[in-house]
Amino acid sequence: MIIDSSEAESEVILDVAKLMVTAARTAPKARGEDRIRTAIITGEDKDKLARVVEEQGSARNAGNVRDAGAVVVIGVECGNPSGEWSTYGSRLIDLGIAVGSAVKTASILNVDNRVMRGVGTAAAKMGMIKADEALGIPLSIKGKNIFFDRPN
Repeated sequence: MIIDSSEAESEVILDVAKLMVTAARTAPKARGEDRIRTAIITGEDKDKLARVVEEQGSARNAGNVRDAGAVVVIGVECGNPSGEWSTYGSRLIDLGIAVGSAVKTASILNVDNRVMRGVGTAAAKMGMIKADEALGIPLSIKGKNIFFDRPN
């Protein structure tokens, strides 16, 4: 059997995305409360997400979403932002720790990625993830990092 590199890379992207959401899920949480939500977006849904990101005014990020093999979205349900800051703030810190754990996993596995707030916000607005705050992480396996030297 011969497996073409593009086929192998497509499979690996999904495997790495699954490991990333696992890392986000198992990351430490303040107060022992897990409000982290995750999603993996591919195919036509990824293209729809790219269109919304472009409509929000970021053609560069939309291009990266289109060129990515998959997008991991990590979000958090924060609750009432006018409530006690320590609760709301600790949930935002949980989001940062979860995202850091996820991108560390991708980095260890040599998959290029970039954290994008607008991509996460668009995914949440589109109902792709149920979260008050979200960050998107496009993933890429190419000969050159698509997130480096991005055109303006």
